[in-house]
Amino acid sequence: MAIYALGDRTPTIDPTAFVHPDAVIIGDVRIGAESTVWPSAVLRGDYGTIIVGERTSIQDGTVVHAVAEFPTVVGNDCVIGHLAHLEGCTIHDGALVGSGSIVLHHAHVHTGATVAAGAVVRNRMVVPEDALAVGVPAVIKEGASDRSAIAHGAALYVANGQRYARELKTL
Repeated sequence: MAIYALGDRTPTIDPTAFVHPDAVIIGDVRIGAESTVWPSAVLRGDYGTIIVGERTSIQDGTVVHAVAEFPTVVGNDCVIGHLAHLEGCTIHDGALVGSGSIVLHHAHVHTGATVAAGAVVRNRMVVPEDALAVGVPAVIKEGASDRSAIAHGAALYVANGQRYARELKTL
């Protein structure tokens, strides 16, 4: 696995988490129990801290970075879609960030909220609980998210991580 310390900044990965061998983890990155990090994802805690909670999926090609002023925090039971970019933001428990979307400095995506695929959540923007953020730049649609779909997706990725930990073999 491509897991690196950078000086005294060292990753902490729960033993029940699954990190794919083609993912890259650098520096002050903390990954919680039963979370998954998929191929080509990069979590780079070189200047700031990255915290990924429990049962959270960081999917293929996602880039997670932090700066000293703004850590990147992803809560429990979150789904971060393929090719997303998170930078110095907070994703609260049970939220979904769709494929190809971007969430920038000091933005907050609250519990049960969804950032639609391809949306751009600007600096300091707040996506309220159960809201949907859609478009470039993102606009808010109150009450348009689906918590049960997010929970279902998060649970599927926990199961898939367990499957990969048991069955993935290099050929």
